[in-house]
Parts: sequence; structure tokens; C-alpha cells
Amino acid sequence: MNASDITRIGIVGAGAMGRGIAQVMARAGLATRLFDLRPGAAQQAREQVAASLGRLAEKGRLSGEAMQRTLHNLHVVHSLDELRGCQLVVEAIVEDLAAKQALFRQLEALLDDGAILASNTSSLSITAIAAACHDAGRVAGLHFFNPVPRMRLVEVIDGLATRAEVGERLQALVVAIGHQPVRARDTPGFIVNHAGRAFGTEALRILGEGVAGVPVIDAVLREGAGFRMGPFELLDLIGLDVSLPVMESVYRQWYEEPRFRPHPLLRQMLAAGHLGCKSGQGFYHYREGQPQAAGVAAAVPACESLPPVWLGVDDEQERPRLLALLERLGARVETGQRPSAAALCLLAPLGDDASQAAQRFAVDPARVVALDVLADLQRLRCLMLTPVTADAMRDAAHALFARDGAVVALIRDSAGFIVQRSLASIVNLACEIAQQRIAEPADIDLAVRLGLGYPRGPLAWGDELGAARLLRILERLHGLSGDPRYRPSPWLRRRASLGLSLCQAEPSLPA
Repeated sequence: MNASDITRIGIVGAGAMGRGIAQVMARAGLATRLFDLRPGAAQQAREQVAASLGRLAEKGRLSGEAMQRTLHNLHVVHSLDELRGCQLVVEAIVEDLAAKQALFRQLEALLDDGAILASNTSSLSITAIAAACHDAGRVAGLHFFNPVPRMRLVEVIDGLATRAEVGERLQALVVAIGHQPVRARDTPGFIVNHAGRAFGTEALRILGEGVAGVPVIDAVLREGAGFRMGPFELLDLIGLDVSLPVMESVYRQWYEEPRFRPHPLLRQMLAAGHLGCKSGQGFYHYREGQPQAAGVAAAVPACESLPPVWLGVDDEQERPRLLALLERLGARVETGQRPSAAALCLLAPLGDDASQAAQRFAVDPARVVALDVLADLQRLRCLMLTPVTADAMRDAAHALFARDGAVVALIRDSAGFIVQRSLASIVNLACEIAQQRIAEPADIDLAVRLGLGYPRGPLAWGDELGAARLLRILERLHGLSGDPRYRPSPWLRRRASLGLSLCQAEPSLPA
């Protein structure tokens, strides 16, 4: 990509986002003008930038010379007229369509024809904002993430009328300031807020179905799937007053697409003022900012002797790994075609609940305990019971899988456990983003890793888990629940049937 030709920047809005954008632009050597309609707000923002840079200098992460150079590049202006001559103006005001359209009409009248107008909106349509302008082709999205100096991802969004060269110039600018651009088509949620819908909404469905409690769901997805935070920890950190409006906005903008459906519990919690950390009560209770969470695992049962274990697997490639784990734990494994009358029936289904798996393997559901093979079995073992699993079998499985000190989480019967249905939903949604040509596969993975902090990009993660395996999980989830949120994406289905990588882009069509 060519070096950026943009050197004169205007920022409108001196809140957290506008201030952060101004800081990174000025630090990159660009002449940056900051305006806010509120008297004194822009000057206060500049002082906050100076304080932030001072802290970096104290820690030895920024030289005094670089600090002074940055502040020299950052100018407070007192009217929109002073933005004349800017080659790019970035809007970072309130998330209100009418307010943004009014501002863009004013800016278009001020700026030269070649200047770009960009919005930092996270939830509004770039196309709708651009509709207020005579030349909608000069308008694009430039979506930074908070805190801007640390979050390196920037979504460059093309509206329906945005000229290709506008997006290309913005991508070059993002690279020039040391950030990482990804290109997206204008759709609700763009890439990050779109792809992120699966994590929290699926956890809420699991909670709503009574499969497990909040601390268990969080622990299973943290320890078993590698997420930095559980979904409920994350919701509490963000605050329901922030996250719920975004969820509802994306859901409405997609004409109530079932994949994005929020849960009624969130609206109840918001009405009760249970916003999360900021209110002292959310999914967890907080004391001095710290969650007061109950333990995840119940006390390990004291079992004098354990029954033999008979293993039934959906994926035969998993059998050697599970047999090695059982051997390491000291289990007596039965190798016959059918379990003995005393055996614990350990099943490893994909997408099924334990009850359905018991019927498929034709074993006594009272002796069935199911194990989630998509979880990291070195760190956590998630065991699922049928509605009639005997206490003795439950306790035996718990004691067996806790022998080496690993965390054991017990959950009620559920199609797809916790990890399986969560990861399948995340990968499936990323496949839909690729299928709809909202972004290229590489940009989807990069945006999700940098913007959401997931341990892997969802498409690469899907390759690691196996497209055919994920397809089976989704088909069974769809069949057992009847919920269209689990319908497999054509992108996933086709690549699974052809044995292709989910990151495999499709050939371009002739113009």
C-alpha cells in the first residue's frame, strides 16, 4: 500500500474517542485540529492528551522530544470554519444519525472537493450518514476502538456510494499512524460488532435454558476455550447500559435475524439498575470493584472404588486421545462392543445432548455422563448429565476426571454443551460475514483477534476444529432446538463438503 498523502486532519468531538484519535494522529506527525461544540472541551481534551503522554514519558516509553512534537501537532480550534484546508475530517460525536448528518452537511460546505469525510460511528450506517451530502462518494467510516492509542485495529468502511480510492487513502493513513486497517462493507455492526454477537448471545441462551450458572459458563469458556474473559464478566465490565443498546440495535437493523437475538434477562437487569461493575451489581456482585464470585467446581466426591468406563465417541479420531486421558487417570476401560451392566457410559457426542446421545449409542441413560471434546481437556473437563443420570455415576465421573487436579464442571443436559455450541456459533457467524462479502476472510480473522481479543481468528479456529465437525454440531443443534440461529452458513457447508479451508476466498467474477 502506498504511503498516505493525508497530512492535515480535523477531528470533531473531543470525548474519549475523539481525544484518542487526535492523540494518535498528532503523534504520527500529522497536523491535527481538534474541535468540540462544548466550550472548553477541546482544550480539556488536549490537556488530557498531554497528561497521558507525560505518563508514557515517565515510564520511559516516550521521549520528551516526541511528547513535545506530538503536542505541537495538536491544535485546538474554536469553530468548524477553522477546519478549512483539512484533507480529512473525522467525526466522533454522539451516536445520533440526525446530528451526524447535520454536521456532515456543514463540513461538506467548508472543505475542498478532494477532502474526505469520515465517521467513527460504531453502530450507524455510513450510507445513511453520507446521504446528507451532495457527494456521498467522499464519505466513509473510520472506526477506531477504545482506548485508541492501545487498540490498533481500525475498520475502514465503504458506504454504498463510497469511491474506492477514498477507502484506499484511509487504509494508507491507518498504516502510516501505526495502526492496522481492515476493510469492510457498510452493514450493521461492520466486522467486529457483527462477529461479536455470537459470544454473549449464545452464553445468554445457555444461561436461560438452565444448563449452568454464570460462574460455570464463564469458567468453561475461559479455561476450556481460551477466552481472556467469560461472556458475563465481559458484559459486567462493559456495562449493560452500553452493551444492550448495541445488541438491540444490531438485532433490529438485521430485521430480527435470530443469530443476533438478545435475551429478555438483559432488559430486566437494566430496569433493576444491575449494570455490572459500575453499579456494583450485574451478573456478579462487586465489592470495591472486585467480583464476589462463587466457586466453579463442587467438592470432589469421595469414591472408594470407581466403576469401569465404557467409551462411546462420535468422532473416532478422538478415541485415542480420550483413551490416553482415561489411562493416565487410572480408569478401568472396557473395550467390548457393549458396556457391562456396571459400567459408567462415557459418551463424547458432537452437537447432541446427553439424552439423544444415549439413544444413539443404545445405552442406559441412568449410567451416562457426556464429555465435551472441544474443550481443552488439560485445563478443564466439562461433564454433562442426562435428566436421569444416577448420583453414583455422576460422582464417579467427577472423581475420575478430577484425579489430576484439573477443573471439573458439571452441567445439565444441553445440545452442544457450552464450548461446542459457543465456538460453532462464533465460527458460523464469521462464515456468514464472509459469505455476504462484508469483508475478506483474512480481514475478518484479524478484526476479531485485535478487536475482540479472541485467542484465534474465527475462520482459522474453524479450520483447527474441523469444518465437517462444526457442520455436524450445527446441524444437530438446529435439528434438536428448531432454532434458526443454528442454521449452517453456506460458506461453512460448501467448504466442509469440499474439504476446503474456511479461509479459502472465492474466485472473483468478471466485471
